[in-house]
Amino acid sequence: MSMTQHARAQAIVGEPEVVEDAIALASGVEDSSAWQKLKAAASALQPLQVKDGSIPDATAHADARGHVDAIIAAIDELRPRFPHDAAYLEASMRDFARWRDGGFGVPDFLDSLVAFQPQQHRVDGIRHLVVFPMYTQNGSSERHVEAVLVEVIWPDFIAELETAYTNKLFVSLRFIDFTPGYDTNSAVLFPETVAMREIPSFTWGAIFQDREAARFRRVVRAAAEITKLDLPDDAARMLDDQQLTEKTFVMWDIIHDRTHMRGDLPFDPFMIKQRMPFFLYSLEELRCDLTAFRECVAIQGRLSARDDLTADEAEMLEHAKLVQYAVIFDRIFRFAITGSRVRNYDGLGGQLLFAWLHQRDVLHWTDTALAFDWDEVPAAVVALGDAIDELYWRSIDRPKTAHWLAAYDLVRGTLTPHPASQWARGLPDEILAGAPKGYTDAVLDDEFPLSMFFEALDKKMKPVIESTAGITGADA
Repeated sequence: MSMTQHARAQAIVGEPEVVEDAIALASGVEDSSAWQKLKAAASALQPLQVKDGSIPDATAHADARGHVDAIIAAIDELRPRFPHDAAYLEASMRDFARWRDGGFGVPDFLDSLVAFQPQQHRVDGIRHLVVFPMYTQNGSSERHVEAVLVEVIWPDFIAELETAYTNKLFVSLRFIDFTPGYDTNSAVLFPETVAMREIPSFTWGAIFQDREAARFRRVVRAAAEITKLDLPDDAARMLDDQQLTEKTFVMWDIIHDRTHMRGDLPFDPFMIKQRMPFFLYSLEELRCDLTAFRECVAIQGRLSARDDLTADEAEMLEHAKLVQYAVIFDRIFRFAITGSRVRNYDGLGGQLLFAWLHQRDVLHWTDTALAFDWDEVPAAVVALGDAIDELYWRSIDRPKTAHWLAAYDLVRGTLTPHPASQWARGLPDEILAGAPKGYTDAVLDDEFPLSMFFEALDKKMKPVIESTAGITGADA
């Protein structure tokens, strides 16, 4: 164990040998009969639950009690293998028993949620057993009991990076096994998705970097072939190395995630909870990605100028370059054409990045082949980030709807709106003088349709993108 990991292990879990014991105890747990029983019982409960997680059909309660009893027994059998999660697993058993004994009303797992603190155990390879009634983002919108076995991804260079890009809430995970709610496109584990009686202060948020890396590798490999893109050697290495790509996504996400709370913000950074035009969400998510890109350009420049790098710094330098490729290729090849065309804010961000680079002549689609002027790309990407930052800075002094109009102008300065767009023609006075709801209602579901390039790419890439639902690092 390195000195960095040694110090971290002592601070978080205990002596290094205690950490190693905790990792060893959970090894192979996915093959245990207790986990298989838990997974089967949780899956059997799901068809009995309605949207809010309750089971109102009294005729189903006998079966539900049997399934919950099996879950409690399985957690009890498994919890010695997760000593770092003892308080959480004990609280989970109590929450399940209370839900059962209360007649399967709307579940309340606040106590176990508060007891679950994975951000306190950011040690590479340590595992968690997670069981909650929850919905899974980009998966099911209904609350079901879901069970997930996860493993932390926390290499030493990320621990070193986190001292500069402090993000104490960020947890990076790898899937080991899961119930059907995660056999989807969902790559996050967020506490706000859990059924609970009140909202506590959230202390963590987790992302499954193995899923992000695996689908990136599959999608980019296919897209590069379709577009005849000659990948740079470093980018090509990612397509052949799952662990290399996982670490790249950890570095990207740790900087992205903290950016939502930093900068000149003219609004509540948790924008997704508000009702506003979807292109505002596009710019916020893109701002965070482009901040990660910009910071990685700076890290690369700073570290490449030195010849006395530590092992952690050398790995940080390697991944700083890879993050830049990941942001561009994931945004262009996957985000832009994933999901429906109904207020697809991530899709719009990918479209905007592609068009911005094309119109600045650093991305070329010529003779049905895609090419980049890689030496010029970083400055062009950073310029887009600067434009969004400038929008935000100016909007601190603007009314909300004036900010919305300015944001729309930024996007349509690069992308062509739908011909029927009221926003593009100019909103009528009755909307401009009215409540913000009128502005939002006037936005078309597909306000900025796919370009001809993306329409053609979408047709060829759709089977590949659809094939990534439920993918994990083990599938890559």
